[in-house]
Amino acid sequence: MMMKHTLLYFTKAIVFGLLMAAVFLLVNHLLGNQANNLFRVRDDNTAELSFAKAVRRAAPAVVNIYSLSIDQRQPLNSGALQGLGSGVIMSKQGYVLTNYHVIKKADEIVVALQDGRRFSGEVVGSDPETDLSVLKIEGDNLPVVPLNLNSLPQVGDVVLAIGNPYNLGQTITQGIISATGRNGLSSGYQDFLQTDAAINAGNSGGALVDTAGVLVGINTAAYQIGGEGGGHGINFAIPIKLAYSIMGKLIENGRVIRGAMGFSGMPVVPVMAQILKLPDLRGVIITDIDAAGPAAQAKLMPRDVIIQYAGEDVPGVDMLMDRIAETAPGTEITMTIIRQGESYTVPVVIGEKVSQYN
Repeated sequence: MMMKHTLLYFTKAIVFGLLMAAVFLLVNHLLGNQANNLFRVRDDNTAELSFAKAVRRAAPAVVNIYSLSIDQRQPLNSGALQGLGSGVIMSKQGYVLTNYHVIKKADEIVVALQDGRRFSGEVVGSDPETDLSVLKIEGDNLPVVPLNLNSLPQVGDVVLAIGNPYNLGQTITQGIISATGRNGLSSGYQDFLQTDAAINAGNSGGALVDTAGVLVGINTAAYQIGGEGGGHGINFAIPIKLAYSIMGKLIENGRVIRGAMGFSGMPVVPVMAQILKLPDLRGVIITDIDAAGPAAQAKLMPRDVIIQYAGEDVPGVDMLMDRIAETAPGTEITMTIIRQGESYTVPVVIGEKVSQYN
């Protein structure tokens, strides 16, 4: 009887081992190289889930950013540095992407790589509206973070946050994309990625990467529930597609030039659609107009409803404001509006937005 139980025990163990091996081989077949990124084989030939390869690809390009005050300038290796946050090396030319709030009060910036090298960082340009800045360092053989601007993160994707929290040194935290398109948290130009990967003080400006080590966002903010160090953080990152676009504009012009029309608006709700004799709920209702702005010069008025911008249908406020901001000042565009139930075509020359941070 004991022999029978022993044989049954070993049989179960063998079947379980074969089943796990089959699962691993199936996953490896279905995912290809991605499976190699997600599993690590131990010395005993068993496989375990691991993000070590993703970290090795991305982490060397994530830098620590320090401040060197004017009244205590020392050589870069003197240790008289104050930790500010993190940054990401985006190109071999030495462009580093970080948050504006990380470097805005720094007298002199020091960028420290994971291989021990330190460089003086020059501010190429900043955009407080999106909380992004670009730094430039001069060095050889700089590590660059992997990029794929055509691969958009989705809710449920596993992500890793890499940065320098509390100036402890480079740290990796793991979570998922909890939501996309989060806005209204600052200026309105960001569509934040929300993640439950821990982003603490000092992580700002660091990298949010996927399980292949590809950059998907720039860590920027954490809202703590229950105060500092309490509860679970709701954390945010700027999507890399937006951050990369802003970086290009900062490198080219030193700032981001945005279009403006000089009006404020609200979405169309059923009651207003009935009052204004609108055929549906799309468009933006003009609520207020700057008397000296382009909208006033184009004879637009409150209660006009903008339904098309440069030939593109306007589903809501966010889309319209984004399109206006992306239009170069001085450009003439055509809008379709509804006024008192009638449709009109109106030409408007776009002005330049004056930043509230100037």
